[in-house]
This record gives sequence, C-alpha cells and structure tokens, in this order.
Amino acid sequence: MGGTLDGRRALVTGGASGIGAACVRALAAAGATVTVADVDGKGAERIAAEVGGTGWQVDLADVEALGELTLDTDILVNNAGIQTVRPIEEFDPARWRFMLDLMLVAPFLLVRAALPGMYDRGFGRIVNVSSVHGLRASPYKSAYVAAKHGLEGLSKTTALEGGPHGVTSNCVNPSYVRTPLVEKQIADQARAHGIAEDEVVEKIMLTESAIKRLVEPEEVADLVLWLVGDTAGMVTGASYTMDGGWSAR
Repeated sequence: MGGTLDGRRALVTGGASGIGAACVRALAAAGATVTVADVDGKGAERIAAEVGGTGWQVDLADVEALGELTLDTDILVNNAGIQTVRPIEEFDPARWRFMLDLMLVAPFLLVRAALPGMYDRGFGRIVNVSSVHGLRASPYKSAYVAAKHGLEGLSKTTALEGGPHGVTSNCVNPSYVRTPLVEKQIADQARAHGIAEDEVVEKIMLTESAIKRLVEPEEVADLVLWLVGDTAGMVTGASYTMDGGWSAR
C-alpha cells in the first residue's frame, strides 16, 4: 500500500498507543504526513519521531479550548478514548460527563475544525473509531456506550453534510482490541462481575464473539487505511464491524 497517501496530511487522536499508534504507523507507511495527538506528550513525540511526523500534546477533554480550533488536515482519525466500568447508580456524574466530552464532544469539535479546509480542497476522510458498543450495549458501561452511540450519529450526519464536498465519514467498530485500555479493563471487569481475571476474557469479553480472540490493533489500522484511501470514495455514513461476529447476533 506504500505511497497511496503521498501528499496527504493526517491527524490521529490517542495516537501514542494502542489502535491510535497502529493507525499512525499504517498511514505513515502509505505516505501520509501524520500528526500524533495525545494527552501523553512524550508518547506522542516518540511515535511521531518514529514515522517522521509531528507530536501534539493536547487534552481533548478540555473542550472549551477546542472551540476556536482550526485544523488543516486531509484525514482525521478520532480515536482517543477511555473506559470506566461501574453500575449506573454508582457512576460518578463528573466522570460520566468527562467521558462524553472526550469521546463525543471533542470529536465533534475536531470535525468542525477540519471540515472548512476539507471543503475548500474538495477532499476529506474522517474515520471515527467507535466500537461494537456503538451498536450494542453492555452492562456497567453507560458512559462509553452512550458516547459511542452518539459518535455513530455524529459520523452519519457528517457523511450527509460532507458528501457534496468530497468528504466521507465512517465508523470502525471493533470488539475488544489488544490495547492498554482493554488490559486495564480486565481487572475492572473482574471486580464488577465478581470473577477471576483469567475468566474475564473468555466469559465476558468474548462471550458474544464467534471468533474467540482479541482484535489486534494492526487489523483495525488496516481497515482505517482502506477507508481513507481513494478507492473508498463511495463509502460514507457506514459502520464497519470488526467484532468476530458479535453484532451478528
């Protein structure tokens, strides 16, 4: 795929680790110049240096600071996210709002900042890293599920508005991916469900999946790479599941 994104500029949020870092590497390998945005500034600089890109330390949960932002990029990958596993009646309201700011309000503000330049150039690719939880719910994840369901709606609306201007917008919807976020969840899920950690992957994470393994970050990045390329110009307003069959039920 090398060279297919020559001359394109890309921005990946949460780009210092996990799915984001895999996307940064895939886009750069295809020729894009990538800005790595992450609250972990050192991590962002490290990944950026690896691919000849630029690091951007930014707290995307500080949504007030994003209101006047202008982004000059051809490709936007909204990936940054966090998880909290709590029953609704025990869920801290401030934490709930924080998660919605990070995973729904911030993507809206970044799309808002990027669209004028994309419209001017007649080209844009927006990929929102959603989740199978953008299409299905699970207990104890009210903030995450609500944010991802909202992201699905934002992505589709962006697709409808952007279509006449050469801008596509899509979601990718993986199930559990082998990332630091998921590894941390294993302990949280064990506590919430009252089972041993070694039972969480099999009994909780993979119970709905026909394929009994975690998704690899590079697999998600490969799908993102296709969606931002020229051959996906008619793919917009879609949600691409990579969930081992979970949402087929």
